[in-house]
Amino acid sequence: MRQDGFNPKTEGDISRYFSEAMLPSQQETLGQIVVEILRSGKNINRKAICSKLLRRLELASDAGQEKHYHELIGMLFGRED
Repeated sequence: MRQDGFNPKTEGDISRYFSEAMLPSQQETLGQIVVEILRSGKNINRKAICSKLLRRLELASDAGQEKHYHELIGMLFGRED
């Protein structure tokens, strides 16, 4: 056992790190949304992108995802936290 004062991260910290690290980048998320809109035959516009982001926000399974989508919605309307 180590005696140098090093405190290993708790299991929760490690789990949280990896769940956050698995979130896609903002560019990846917007790219996925644009592809979905194009495949559905609709035009790309702010309303369509916002609708997709809001739907994903509704379905978000954790706080990290919610934060990710809130940031993208803010960017869409020129607001940064």
